[in-house]
Amino acid sequence: MSAEIIDGKAFAAKVRGQVAEHVARIKADHGITPGLAVVLVGEDPASQVYVRSKGKQTVEVGMNSYEHKLDADTSESDLLALIEKLNDDPAVHGILVQLPLPDHIDEDLVINSIDPAKDVDGFHISNVGLLGTGQKSMVPCTPLGCLMMLRDHHGSLSGMDAVVIGRSNIVGKPMAQLLLGDSCTVTIAHSRTKDLPDVVRRADIVVAAVGRAQMVPGAWIKPGATVIDVGINRIDKPEGGTRLVGDVDYESCAAVASAITPVPGGVGPMTIACLLANTLTATCRAHGLDEPQGLTA
Repeated sequence: MSAEIIDGKAFAAKVRGQVAEHVARIKADHGITPGLAVVLVGEDPASQVYVRSKGKQTVEVGMNSYEHKLDADTSESDLLALIEKLNDDPAVHGILVQLPLPDHIDEDLVINSIDPAKDVDGFHISNVGLLGTGQKSMVPCTPLGCLMMLRDHHGSLSGMDAVVIGRSNIVGKPMAQLLLGDSCTVTIAHSRTKDLPDVVRRADIVVAAVGRAQMVPGAWIKPGATVIDVGINRIDKPEGGTRLVGDVDYESCAAVASAITPVPGGVGPMTIACLLANTLTATCRAHGLDEPQGLTA
């Protein structure tokens, strides 16, 4: 068996196209332009690249992009004051504070200071609670992207056996909630799970989000399963230099699975696409407009 490659790059382009069409429509019909504010504290190189990419793609789909770059020694109170200002700004529909933050700033305090309706990362405790109880919420971007790709590939997920490897608040836990919402039977596995290979081998859907390079071999995969690899790990190449790999051993898993996401080019591109989709959703909710079909959980 040779697995079908789920092309996240192409799927993300499709999602951005849908977002752009909807943005153009609400601009024309209602005179509303969605606005996304991104706050970056400090000069982490990876975060700077990510923020630039977010800003570029925000403008490309017709939204307003507001970037706030603060010094690494910015006080917690000054950051909270900026967030309060953005909460009150009607032109801003989505707020994202780039993580990680400097050590002297309480990340939880900052995240929970964002208006839940503008929390396009879906990290606010109110959104976590709403998602966990099956209510309308803002959904974390990476799990939402995984869900979109699974729905596109399978249609209905109802009754499927899903294993999520990893229990982070950003991916593992919300991913499990989304799969439950689509009527999967869900197991959250992690580093202390007994008989982890046997647990994974039962799954029709495997979502690997544990942050360990090539941890999951093909021998753990049920023949015909769908593998969603959230991991992004940099490893050394034998000939020198480095390369990106996921949390699954791609070659051996692709030989067993029916479908698999590559790394890079799988889940990664969907994260920013879903950030744009969440900003559009937040805009529609703020103005009482119909939400975009197929772009929400």
